[in-house]
Amino acid sequence: MPPTSLELSTLGHRIRHQRISHGFTLDELGERVGVAGSQLSLIENGKREPKLSLLQAIATATGVEVGDLLSSEPPNRRAALEIELERAQASSVFRQLGVAPVKVTKGMTDDTLESLLGLHRELQRREREAIATPEEARRANTELRLRMRELDNYLPDIEKLAEKQLKAAGHVSGALTHRTVSIMAEKLGFELIYVNDLPHSARSVTDLEHGRIYLPPASIPGGHGLRSMALQAMAHRLLGHKRPTDYADFLQQRLEINYYAACCLMPESASVAFLQQAKKDRNLAVEDFRDAFGTTHEAAGLRLTNLATRHLGIPLHFLRVDGSGAITRVYENDDLPLPMDVTGAVDGQIACRRFSARAAFSEQNRTTEHYQYTDTPAGTFWCSTQTGTTSEGEFSITVGVPFDDARWFRGRETQKRATSTCPDESCCRRPPAAVAERWAGKAWPSARVHMQMFSPLPRGSFPGVDDNEVYDFLERHV
Repeated sequence: MPPTSLELSTLGHRIRHQRISHGFTLDELGERVGVAGSQLSLIENGKREPKLSLLQAIATATGVEVGDLLSSEPPNRRAALEIELERAQASSVFRQLGVAPVKVTKGMTDDTLESLLGLHRELQRREREAIATPEEARRANTELRLRMRELDNYLPDIEKLAEKQLKAAGHVSGALTHRTVSIMAEKLGFELIYVNDLPHSARSVTDLEHGRIYLPPASIPGGHGLRSMALQAMAHRLLGHKRPTDYADFLQQRLEINYYAACCLMPESASVAFLQQAKKDRNLAVEDFRDAFGTTHEAAGLRLTNLATRHLGIPLHFLRVDGSGAITRVYENDDLPLPMDVTGAVDGQIACRRFSARAAFSEQNRTTEHYQYTDTPAGTFWCSTQTGTTSEGEFSITVGVPFDDARWFRGRETQKRATSTCPDESCCRRPPAAVAERWAGKAWPSARVHMQMFSPLPRGSFPGVDDNEVYDFLERHV
């Protein structure tokens, strides 16, 4: 594997240490090894990886072995401080602060570096000791979102595992049936049992001792079907999950079991073949993808984010937005400008009023998708939005792509177009001046408070689950 930026930084420090120890300037050492001093400067600053032949030349010129230059140990205390600071400023904890990193200069004293590192160490300590609140889950969720963005939301190992399990159960094509899901469970040594008294805090309960997976008797509102819940319960076993150690681990496990269920409901090989043909016909549509595999619109939109970039070469974004405009689920790798707080979190932020995700709520006919082009500071995006309603209120599901990729999708011919300059406050956050002046000091709304803002989730063996409820449930059924 290629060296990381931090490994290159250590290498650069060791080369600089040897050069200075022998009294060479950059140009003098460069002349001895046959490169320009400016090239050596890039290497010493960890910005360029040297060829092995150049490393051998540098080692010869400074009288050391190549292995000495490649050592992972900093050459001196100053280098150790600089490398630790670089590592701290590259961490997700620091990046989420939105603070510019400090550039180390020759004139910066070791005491100054120590002070800066002291602040970083305290920041890391507080992060590790954060209590299990929605705030902690929010930070962990942001890190997970950014990590999945780097992977194009694609996990090939889970894709292969799902295909293997489906093949073993005899599934060939079409929508995955409840019967096939039961066969998949049986092959893992489990029986699916439907009960009315599941613990309030659990979506399913797996009895490992007796080989039973307990599920509710009907689908949970919001699109979580019984097939999906059963597959998620099986995924914990297939993926070798242990009790989560913190919220980051809990969220990673949740992502993986959801991903596995999606791979089973919409298998990679069949899904990619369907999508490639639709792209060839310039007729990609979330609703067709949904109907072909018998899933919800939301599930189909999310599954598209797993496959579109890797298999179709299309970057895209996905948004689930509630009736108030708050983003409740998000993915993007197409640089759509999203609202975020100072930590980089997007969930819970209010989407721009001009976005298709919110404009669709005003449509009279909600049986068809709402298509729209939106001009933003990052370019123009085409979006397709479907709205729906649950017991908790309205929501919209949006899948969108950059302008050039709209040519592959149904609805590209739409004439609806909007302009968004968010996060500029003047875009949609501020009321018209005349209206603001009319009501200034004359209105006092009372905000609706969500109680989950204040209450930490139960801290038992599993984040978010009450152990007493689960164990009482198992005692009743055993």
